[in-house]
Amino acid sequence: MTESATTPTRLVDGVELPAAGTWKVDPGHAEVGFMGRHFMLTKVRGRFTGVDATVRIGERPEDSRVTAVIDMASVESGDQTRDDHLRSGDFFDAEKHPQSVFESTSVTWDGKSGRLDGNLTIKGVTHPVSLDVDYLGYARDPWGGDRTVFSARGKINREDWGLTWNMALETGGILVSKEIELSLEIEAVREA
Repeated sequence: MTESATTPTRLVDGVELPAAGTWKVDPGHAEVGFMGRHFMLTKVRGRFTGVDATVRIGERPEDSRVTAVIDMASVESGDQTRDDHLRSGDFFDAEKHPQSVFESTSVTWDGKSGRLDGNLTIKGVTHPVSLDVDYLGYARDPWGGDRTVFSARGKINREDWGLTWNMALETGGILVSKEIELSLEIEAVREA
């Protein structure tokens, strides 16, 4: 049995990283969030609570892969009217397109940070996305499970996915920003 099969972490170039293997994202301890601007000024934040994701950590960090399925109806922004609008055909069209999918295509890694490139599909439209990722550490939970924690961030133009609903403002500009910031806080449990 290899060391990575028995221990939850390993040293890679002198840096402690999670052991190679499959780690399942714990949806109860995962924040898949986004932030846009309203009136081009106010930050409006939201998140998806329905996330099913797997992190496959390779022997070489650059061989790692991530797949995630997001339940688009699980969007929460703190305002029911806005959430209903986000689920509607103006935005996610969650009834016709209940899931969005992210599949990584490459990973670059240096120390405890890296870049995750992949394809994000929303409403049947797929475009590349890049996320800057940080490995935050490892913990053993009270039930003996091994957990690893990552943080990631990136930016997208929502219109690339056909999310074009907007309104022009009398004073100039638009109601909802095109640029959306992505923010992920991920806790994953090692599978046996």
